Amino acid sequence: MTAARSGVVYLVGAGPGDPGLMTVRAVELVASAEVILHDRLIPPGALDGARGDAELIYVGKRPGASQMPQEEIERLMVERARAGRSVVRLKGGDPFVFGRGGEEAEALAVAEVPFEVVPGVTAGVAAPAYAGIPLTHREDASAVAFVTAHEDPGKDGPLLLDWEALARFPGTLVLYMGVKRLPEVAERLVRAGRDAGEPSAAVERGTMAGQRTVTATLAELPAAAAAAGLHPPAIVITGPVAARRETIGWLERRPLHGLRVVVTRARAQASGLAATLRALGAEVVELPAIRIVPRLDSAEVRDAVQSIHTYALVCLTSPNGVSLLFDALAEAGRDARALANATVAAIGPGTAAALAEHGIGADVVPEQSIAEALVEALRDFDVADRPVLVARAAEARDVLPNALRERGANVDVVALYETVAEEPDPAAIEAARDADYVTFTSSSTVRNLIAAVGDGFPVHARVVSIGPVTSDAARQAGLDVDVEADRHDPEGLVDALVADVAAG
Repeated sequence: MTAARSGVVYLVGAGPGDPGLMTVRAVELVASAEVILHDRLIPPGALDGARGDAELIYVGKRPGASQMPQEEIERLMVERARAGRSVVRLKGGDPFVFGRGGEEAEALAVAEVPFEVVPGVTAGVAAPAYAGIPLTHREDASAVAFVTAHEDPGKDGPLLLDWEALARFPGTLVLYMGVKRLPEVAERLVRAGRDAGEPSAAVERGTMAGQRTVTATLAELPAAAAAAGLHPPAIVITGPVAARRETIGWLERRPLHGLRVVVTRARAQASGLAATLRALGAEVVELPAIRIVPRLDSAEVRDAVQSIHTYALVCLTSPNGVSLLFDALAEAGRDARALANATVAAIGPGTAAALAEHGIGADVVPEQSIAEALVEALRDFDVADRPVLVARAAEARDVLPNALRERGANVDVVALYETVAEEPDPAAIEAARDADYVTFTSSSTVRNLIAAVGDGFPVHARVVSIGPVTSDAARQAGLDVDVEADRHDPEGLVDALVADVAAG
């Protein structure tokens, strides 16, 4: 009888914390794995791409809680693999740099379980880089030493390091897990002959939105880190290169660095806004308050699509509406040419940009993204006795169609979609409580978020609104609107937020 074929164990480094630093190979393996054994310090969202039926096993250490023994982790890997399953052992950083990956690989080799090692970006390289500290420099250092200041997870005694050798090391010292023992580390290095005035730095939460860096001389760094309240995870760097941060530090100079911003847009649309905010340094909490539900199967949508070539004026009131209108056209075997006979009006620049993606240049685009502005922009357009299509959300205001009807237009209002309340993620609600800013992009995001969080709305957060209609909804909900975008689209909202931060 042939023995069952063993599965493969992948020892995968997930990188230092920034999700963008996960390797392509790591993401591929997470997506295909049947079993994932993961640590605590993996990037946010690292498991989002896992299969729905994947077995996710937490094997990391929680502060103040018992830790799964290493032997048990190795037993689980072997057991799952021998059952023929694909196993990913997902570890923060690199599995072979202070990650006990070598021990796990040896255990798999002894058990004759096939394995593959997938390197990751280690924190000792990434955190200094994000802090603006080059580990090597032609004028300062031609060598780097990586040292752990916590040799054995179960040991509380003194560090058994060759302090004299480290003190003499002609280059940069990078210490992992060194914040708790920083006073001892600095004292031992100085006593062994390392220059007490050498430039040094401690980087907390390296590569993350909340990264903080403290710089001082080697002798003064422990007190400086303690005064700043630095906590693990952190990396300590000592050597002349640490002084380079003053010139080339970049991450913490981003305009939104250190700020927590809540994004309430529908999940499908939130990613672009969230990515923009993250690129500016913000820690983004995605808390979608609404969900877009298409209504393309309705008779009114089908009729409008079939007769769209007959309309003299077609008005689109949101990027979602544009996307869904073209979906409906495609389902009917039609495309942008169906709009050739119509004047196309967009409620604002964001909607006009969505039309441009489909090859349509909007004929009418008001400066303000509100219905009243579009009504004014269409003032000179003759609509009397002419067919007009207003394609929009089901719950949109009637300002535009009513104004056009008053001018004699034959208006068809077609609801391409409706916005419904999204079920909030409890973890996201909890993270939002300490937010610095909450952004709203529509009236429905205001109403639904307030309904979802109740009294849990972050009391110290500044409210940023995309425009006057959204601002009115916020005020009706009892909120103070601190910032209103001059340009009523996501880019305008971001500009307004950045300007508010700069103004202090």
